[in-house]
Amino acid sequence: MKIMLRKLKKISTTSPTWRNQASVSPATPQHEDEQPHPKPDIGAGKTEQSDASVVLYTTSLRGIRKTFEDCKTIKFLLGSFRVVYSERDVSMHMEYREELWGILGGRVVPPRLFVRGRYVGGADEVVGLHDNGMLRAMLQGIPLAPSARPCGACGGMTFLLCTTCNGSRRVLANGARVRCPDCNENGLVKCTLCHVG
Repeated sequence: MKIMLRKLKKISTTSPTWRNQASVSPATPQHEDEQPHPKPDIGAGKTEQSDASVVLYTTSLRGIRKTFEDCKTIKFLLGSFRVVYSERDVSMHMEYREELWGILGGRVVPPRLFVRGRYVGGADEVVGLHDNGMLRAMLQGIPLAPSARPCGACGGMTFLLCTTCNGSRRVLANGARVRCPDCNENGLVKCTLCHVG
């Protein structure tokens, strides 16, 4: 147990990408010569979003406690409004991470919220909007979730173990083991019952 704690402390102090970027808002330049990120259209990424969509980029990794807790906070706020939203866990699916970085033009960390294709911000911005009563107005017209219960197929994880390779990411083809074409880098596939966007 002590060895694991030491390893976690080492990761949290040596990871420049996640720890140093966590407190940087895309609206705030990191250097004097950098320009603030504009509020981009999410359509600039790999997926197209409708005018009634909410997309939240999160992570389920607990290595950086603040990042994980910030994600939980935004999920709680969206859940309190009972709106339908697409959660994109960058730790479960690398394409989501690349999509987010491509949209915002930098190696930003979750949570990052988009409403109707417009970038809202990270945890500080979203909580601030909620405190000012503006988040409710932004979510007006967004479809309501039919049930607060998690998906019966994936338990709310939005991913399932690949049935083609059973999560091994390898299949036999002409006597050779090759990369499974159906799953992602973690041997997972999107849940077709609950996945939106």
